[in-house]
Amino acid sequence: MKIILSLAVLTALVTLEQGTTCRAADEDGVALAIIYDTSGSMHDAVRDSTGGAAPKYVIANRALTAVAKQIEAFAAGNAGGASRKVEAGLFVFSGESAREAVKFGPFDAAALREFARTFSTPSGNTPLGNALSIATRKVMSSPLSRKHVLIITDGMNTAGPTPAAVMPKLKQQAQEKQMTVSVHFVAFDVDAKVFDSVKKLGATVVGASDEKQLDTQLDYILQRKILLEEEEPVKKK
Repeated sequence: MKIILSLAVLTALVTLEQGTTCRAADEDGVALAIIYDTSGSMHDAVRDSTGGAAPKYVIANRALTAVAKQIEAFAAGNAGGASRKVEAGLFVFSGESAREAVKFGPFDAAALREFARTFSTPSGNTPLGNALSIATRKVMSSPLSRKHVLIITDGMNTAGPTPAAVMPKLKQQAQEKQMTVSVHFVAFDVDAKVFDSVKKLGATVVGASDEKQLDTQLDYILQRKILLEEEEPVKKK
């Protein structure tokens, strides 16, 4: 009798756990990992919004602040409407890999703004492939239904595997988990054709040569590809 009772309890616990997992996987919301290029070339200057010149990292910092504002407004919901669930994190280069500059989790606009306010030391390589792997796996761990990786970069991969080399495996891992992760590249002061290989694999690729174009392209990616619910509707069971 004790054995039968124990089996019944175990079965109930497993069923409860599976039900919880299914509900979590179906949870509506946006999971976003932002890869922010912190390589040495971000010191180089390009045209800013006034027609003058400024280091790319200064312009990108301002753009990141605008991104935080847009996501914050989206998460707050419409007037009188319910708030929306958003998880986000900021990933920067570290040697031949990447690290979380803003820990992935419930969206923290203040942390993104603080990074944008204080970052001033671009240096090192451009390990885009390894950064993409780390950021994508973090997004795949989220229970939220719409998963995205946004890359803001001014150069080609210079360390480790290329993004095109890692994307097929990441795509396969997502499919095995019955999920989709959308990848978006913003090529800042670099020919967007550099990323044709990832575009062929399904990534969104846009180019921006100066501050105005960077703001325009990020606005497009956020509003048309990431935040708008009708862009990637949740499948009804």
